[in-house]
Amino acid sequence: MELNWIAVIVAGASSLVLGAIWYAPPVFGKKWMALAGLTEEQTRSGSMPVIFGGAFALSVFAAAVFSMFLGPKPALAFALGAGSSAGLFWVAGGLGINYLFERKPLGLFLINGGYFTVQFTLIGLFLSVLG
Repeated sequence: MELNWIAVIVAGASSLVLGAIWYAPPVFGKKWMALAGLTEEQTRSGSMPVIFGGAFALSVFAAAVFSMFLGPKPALAFALGAGSSAGLFWVAGGLGINYLFERKPLGLFLINGGYFTVQFTLIGLFLSVLG
């Protein structure tokens, strides 16, 4: 299957832009850190090129595989519906199962699950519009 790599890369990059906004302190960042048990110092630790490079690569892989699922030139309504459904029921649903057994807070699930729902909706958007 032929992929539109420009659409895939833009869709993957949109995940990082969304994350920068979603997890920014004025939006959900402070609440997310508290619920995840992280300090600001911990969020600045580690190798940023590895963290952001890995996140970008994984987002591009997710967009590429989702593009294969959607097929060539998907209709906008289908791509948005499939993206929001994949984010909400596949990704967030999987997180929810783990969070239940790990006894993680509902708020953390809502923040992270909400991010993935919007992430895959945006991936569907870009794959449709740029496809």
